[in-house]
Amino acid sequence: MIRSDGVRVVVLAVVALALAGCGTRHAGDAADGPGASVVTPSRPVDFPCPGESTTPAPPPTTADSTVPPTDHYAENHGFMVPLPLHGQTRCDGLAAVDRVTSALEPLRRRGDFDPANTLTALTALGYAPEKVGAYQNGPTGVSFLIDATPLCLEGTMDRDSTAADAFAGYPDHTGCDRPTGGH
Repeated sequence: MIRSDGVRVVVLAVVALALAGCGTRHAGDAADGPGASVVTPSRPVDFPCPGESTTPAPPPTTADSTVPPTDHYAENHGFMVPLPLHGQTRCDGLAAVDRVTSALEPLRRRGDFDPANTLTALTALGYAPEKVGAYQNGPTGVSFLIDATPLCLEGTMDRDSTAADAFAGYPDHTGCDRPTGGH
């Protein structure tokens, strides 16, 4: 009798394990019906931001993305590559870039490349002075960096243009300043 109870317990445990998956459905199962499968993206999905064209830009191709490096440069310096923004934060970044370039464009047109005036224009947008840096780039250029976590904004202003870019920081580093050193 003890033996049969032991066998019965084992059989019941095996049956319970076998039935545990019953009723579970997975994306793409035939029972989902045509066109009902769920796709899980391997990277974040972006949507068009206000004022942005709905025509998708072709993905950038560089030597680093198409040919594996033989000297491990890209592998060893990946921590210095800024993280892209996605979703609503990407839209917020694009809007911030527009505000920053609009605020600096009058300075550029006047030929005012004084970092102090650049700092004044950027803090007038509401950025805290301790979170904004402006640096001289020769006699006719200024670089700037704004830490507006979770956004980072950096750019340049010179005789020809005012340019800014928004990103989400760096992989192995807190803050918006580009990390130095190596792995």
